[in-house]
Amino acid sequence: MNCFHGINKTSVALIAAASMLIASPLYAEVIGSVSTKIKLMGANDKIVVEAFDDPIIPGATCHLSRAKTGGMSGSLGLAEDTSDASIACRQTGPISLPSKVKSGKFDGQEVFKKSTSILFKSLQVVRFYDAKRNTLIYLSYSDKLVDGSPKNSISTIPVMPWRP
Repeated sequence: MNCFHGINKTSVALIAAASMLIASPLYAEVIGSVSTKIKLMGANDKIVVEAFDDPIIPGATCHLSRAKTGGMSGSLGLAEDTSDASIACRQTGPISLPSKVKSGKFDGQEVFKKSTSILFKSLQVVRFYDAKRNTLIYLSYSDKLVDGSPKNSISTIPVMPWRP
C-alpha cells in the first residue's frame, strides 16, 4: 500500500476532487423554497429557487426553480428528484462577451450542474450564443445515464449596453 502520512493516494484524490466541487463555479445560492407536500417523516417536498452567475460572463445571472423530494429518503439524500425545473436569466450588470463565447466554440458549455439523485441523474444548465441576435441562451434540462428527460426550459439574455 502506497501511503503518505497514513493516507493512501485514492483518499487524497477523493479529497481533492471533493474540494474542487465545493469551490466549483457551478455553485448556486439558495434564495428560498416553498413546501408542496407535507411529509410525516423527514423533510417536506419542496420547490427550491436558486440563483447562479455565469462563471465566465459577469453580468449574466440565472434563477432556477426545481423540485426537491422530501421524506426520509430525501432527508438522507437517497431520493430521486423529478425532472421539473424552470429557468429565468437576466442581465444584472455590464456584459462583455469573451471572444471564446463569441466564436461559438463554447456553445453548449455547462454553466451549472446539480445532482438530483444518488446515482447518475442531474439537472444541468448549458449556454449557447446566438451571434446574429447578440443573445445568450441558457437551456436547463435533466439527464440520466440510462435515458434522459425531454423536460427542459430556456431563457435568453439579449446583450445590451448596461443602464442600472
